[in-house]
Amino acid sequence: MTDLPSPFSMKTTTAQIAALLEPFIETPLSPSQLDQISTYIDLLLRWNARINLTAIRNEEEIVTRHFGESFFMARHLFPDSLPMTSNPCHPERSRDMRKAHVSAESKDPYISTKAALAKEVLPATSNPPQVLDIGSGAGFPALPLKIWAPHIHLTLIESNHKKAAFLREVARALTLTNINVITERAEVLAANPDVPRADVVTLRAVEHFEAALPVAVTFLTRNASLALLIGTAQLPLLTTMKTVDWCQPIRVPQSHTRVLSIGVRR
Repeated sequence: MTDLPSPFSMKTTTAQIAALLEPFIETPLSPSQLDQISTYIDLLLRWNARINLTAIRNEEEIVTRHFGESFFMARHLFPDSLPMTSNPCHPERSRDMRKAHVSAESKDPYISTKAALAKEVLPATSNPPQVLDIGSGAGFPALPLKIWAPHIHLTLIESNHKKAAFLREVARALTLTNINVITERAEVLAANPDVPRADVVTLRAVEHFEAALPVAVTFLTRNASLALLIGTAQLPLLTTMKTVDWCQPIRVPQSHTRVLSIGVRR
């Protein structure tokens, strides 16, 4: 009797994608969004055979690690039911949040409950919100943010020309509009006063995080949000950013060490 293949040894279905994303999102994605993710995965696997976009080859892990974490960020930055009208990290509120009770599920003083941030609302932004992603690589979290919130204007900074070509191909294949891919180093752009600043800046899994963090801050307008997907070991570095008020980080689902941290520039 021949063993049946693993469901992830073949093309992942949209139903499987939806099930894998459930722990990361509260609102189910639409069929068209799931189709976009499926197309994205196909492109990622094909391009990954030629250039190194991700070390993750398993489709199930691609959905959870890359798309799951990205949509987890997206639901907090652009919650469906909450207006973006107030600052979650107003200095006084931020101090209160830092003193907040640590949940029973974790004694880590850096980690708050998922609801603590989910109940907050983010600062008012321009219309459409200007979102900038640094070191975009294979497009996470930036392109899933665009899938989640199509109204945003998205800029991706990726210095590698082959990776930048991949990002443009994904945007074309998914028919995503209002996307600008800049092939340049972030620190070079940060030093250029003519480069527009953003309402939201995102950063995930970049090398030399300690150097990338202050560069990311320079792209923020006043009251803009900086959203990071990082490991708990990197959290102490956030205290070096004196112009940013940080909300309590929240743990990423299905991870013991990765967190989402959002701060607002004064």
